[in-house]
Amino acid sequence: MARALELAGRGLYTATPNPRVGCVIVREGAVAGEGWHERAGAPHAEVNALAAAGARARGATAYVSLEPCVHQGRTGPCAEALIGAGIARVVAALQDPNPLVAGGGLAMLRGKGIDVSCGLLEDEAREMNIGFLSRMTRSRPWVRVKLAASLDGKIALLNGRSQWITGEAARRDGHHWRARACAVLTGFGTVREDDPRLTVREVATPRQPLRVVVDSRLETPPTARILEGGGVLVAAAREERARIAALEAKGAEVVVLPNSAGKVDLYALFRELARRELNEVHVEGGFRLNGSLLAEGLVDELVVYLAPSIIGDAAQGMFHLPELADLGGRRQLAVRDLAMVGLDIRVVARFV
Repeated sequence: MARALELAGRGLYTATPNPRVGCVIVREGAVAGEGWHERAGAPHAEVNALAAAGARARGATAYVSLEPCVHQGRTGPCAEALIGAGIARVVAALQDPNPLVAGGGLAMLRGKGIDVSCGLLEDEAREMNIGFLSRMTRSRPWVRVKLAASLDGKIALLNGRSQWITGEAARRDGHHWRARACAVLTGFGTVREDDPRLTVREVATPRQPLRVVVDSRLETPPTARILEGGGVLVAAAREERARIAALEAKGAEVVVLPNSAGKVDLYALFRELARRELNEVHVEGGFRLNGSLLAEGLVDELVVYLAPSIIGDAAQGMFHLPELADLGGRRQLAVRDLAMVGLDIRVVARFV
């Protein structure tokens, strides 16, 4: 199963919107075939593993990192493929929460007399598909906020300038997080101050994530670099046809999702991204957008790069949030990973 999960990781940047799945077929103590799911529309992991195993699949055990599918989608049902190949035993790491599967694959296999078990390395399997699971169970993507800050927690000067607080190695590492995401989200403030492209450039990947700009007043200029090459969604809070037309002329799509305060309804935006089958959203915004996301309970994970420098009290912090009356109101995190990246410290943490 560990090998199946390793194979699933080969689809880290490409399998979306499908889950990342790996499969290993074992017969008489030896690997007979293995495979993984590369991209939507391509054969699933089980089908690739069965093709590699050939006749050796009959009577073998299939280790698969997610319950085999039972529905006809872009490809045929994997449970039927396993049955047809004569697999005798199936070990799954995790039940698929997709309502189209949801235990049906395991039930079909059992109904054909196949020995089935589920739960081996379940936690690791959840991590592999944390965004897909979020979309299926919460109807919104997994939201990861990336921050580059000084040691005193400042992400930009008072005037908004932030290039560059962290070193080249940290910036390069950040592209791996972009590459695995389905969308990279920022706010108009960041577009105005940094004029970023927010594309994946430091990692070899056949696809670019959707770029999303939260821009309540449609202030993103048609000359902004983020609009280059298309693949951009602008979330606004007002209907201004001239500005919308100017953005659409640059290849962007505009959705208008206002809340009662005249800002973009962030809940509605993430529901829309889930409707578009986006599993993971990588946020690279300013302290106001970060604060809004956190205040509304929409942040799942932080990836923080801390540079060995001090900027000072007048600079911008990580999150724009109201003052706390006491420490009981602070948000607690669990640190999941801590590493040196060049001269900077990378902290990966989740809210508890």
